[in-house]
Amino acid sequence: MLMKADPSSQLSQVDPDEGTPVSVKIRERVLAARKRFHSNDNIAEFIQPGEMERLLDEVEEKMQAVLDSMVIDTSNDHNTGDTARRVAKMYLTEVFKGRYVNPPTITQFPNAEHLNELMIVGPITVRSACSHHLCPVVGKLWIGVMPNEHTNVIGLSKYARLAEWIMGRPQIQEEAVVQLADLIMEKTQPDGLALVMEARHYCMAWRGVKDLDSKMINSVMRGAFLKDPTLRREFLALIPQKD
Repeated sequence: MLMKADPSSQLSQVDPDEGTPVSVKIRERVLAARKRFHSNDNIAEFIQPGEMERLLDEVEEKMQAVLDSMVIDTSNDHNTGDTARRVAKMYLTEVFKGRYVNPPTITQFPNAEHLNELMIVGPITVRSACSHHLCPVVGKLWIGVMPNEHTNVIGLSKYARLAEWIMGRPQIQEEAVVQLADLIMEKTQPDGLALVMEARHYCMAWRGVKDLDSKMINSVMRGAFLKDPTLRREFLALIPQKD
């Protein structure tokens, strides 16, 4: 004798979140943790395995709607047929990757030789996008470190990795440099840290005043670099002549 399935038991197995956009689920987790999700925040801890691919699909769908609203015939234009997918992938896995992935693994070594002389790393090429217009920000970064016997020593390439992770989000330059300084201080615990960034902002070069030559330069000084003007002058003097 065949037994009929109980409809109520089948209903109980239905995922109540089925059909909810993955972006909504991620946002709810962030809000439940009382954390921010500003454009330059990292939200990797709130993304579950497999959700990035679903988020990519969702952004592609929304980007297609933008192209449709701009009256671009993506069905018949061979140049834009896959543009929505390409743009979604570019944002999530390349230019804004720093929002969605965990920080790079940084191997740290003790300062066995008790190094205490100024060290400068740079120029490091940095690429970001302004959070106002999502236009490219491209420039150079110099990092000065004054270690002490307790400082954690990291490889030179790791400074570039940390910069890439911070800059890979919609940013404004002033906040980006502060975020990076905070991260390097946390990782290395030096006596002093100095950062100088020089970048061209395409929200000025590509739109608005369309000034191709303007650049922005800003700096952050911590610890010994903030207290000791001689050390600060030495760092600035040793930076190669900027373009």
